[in-house]
Amino acid sequence: MFSGIVPPMRADRLVALVLLLRRRGRLTAAELARELEVSTRTVLRDIEALSAAGVPVYAERGRHGGFALLPGFRAELAGLNHDEAVALLVAGSGRGEQVYGLGSALASAMRKVVDALPEGHRATADHAARRLLIDPETDLLSRRLVTEELPGATMAEVRRAVLAGHRLRIHYAAEGRAPRWRTVDPIGLVTVRDRGYLLATRSGADRTYRLSRVLAAEELPEPAQRPDRVDLDRIWRERCARFLSGDQLSVLVRVDPQRREELLGTALAVRAEEPDADGWLRLEVTFQDARHAEWALWQLGTDAEALAPPSLRARLRERATAIAARYGAPH
Repeated sequence: MFSGIVPPMRADRLVALVLLLRRRGRLTAAELARELEVSTRTVLRDIEALSAAGVPVYAERGRHGGFALLPGFRAELAGLNHDEAVALLVAGSGRGEQVYGLGSALASAMRKVVDALPEGHRATADHAARRLLIDPETDLLSRRLVTEELPGATMAEVRRAVLAGHRLRIHYAAEGRAPRWRTVDPIGLVTVRDRGYLLATRSGADRTYRLSRVLAAEELPEPAQRPDRVDLDRIWRERCARFLSGDQLSVLVRVDPQRREELLGTALAVRAEEPDADGWLRLEVTFQDARHAEWALWQLGTDAEALAPPSLRARLRERATAIAARYGAPH
């Protein structure tokens, strides 16, 4: 791609610059500098180097100007370095591919990538990847982690509709309701803690569907009503904020720092956190409802104390009193 001798760090940056322009289209020097974490002067020097190497980068003047590649330009990019190969191999060990039904495709891609590596890189990358493990199937307490999965054919229909931009019919079983068919405009797929979600709109209204509750799916031929470009991270944050602004229960709780992560693993969100006088932590967290909060805090035993609301303290006291009475009586 580049003629002459280019220092390795700069060569990586030049490749990254071309990839940014290929993926994002027109970008200003300031935008490229932020993405590459360099100065705008460095970006301008890199643009000159690309042009000198024959890469068709052109500048557009004016308020909406910037740098772009000529339409249709494709280039053979440099091969993966060692760290990139390790990252890809380790990423392949996660379970996201199971959620989206891409396990066989990922395995095939891994074989192609490994086969394309130079012999020295292949051996060292494989050895390094064996030293890193992401999301094993059990935790330190031997609790098996459950990944929600869909039948392959159903997931394939959902995935094809999302990627092709087509409307989608899903046979969906909402919690507490009988399954029924509905037609949606799919936006994207999100995985959170091994749970998969379909982000979509239905009759123009935002909808979020648990993939594990999709019993069947059918990709339709008509195009989905959705924007051409999408920021899934922003959309997910907005939907989470709307969800948390509903009827959830806010709880003020004191907790032993050693049990903090366990508490956060059951709460929906943390609204505030500060140290308490005795070395414990004081947090304001939200739960789905009173029953959820009671269950979560009961798991922590004497390592946590609900301070508010009073109704939750009363429920925990009643439960503890009943347990004490049961075990205080002669057997």
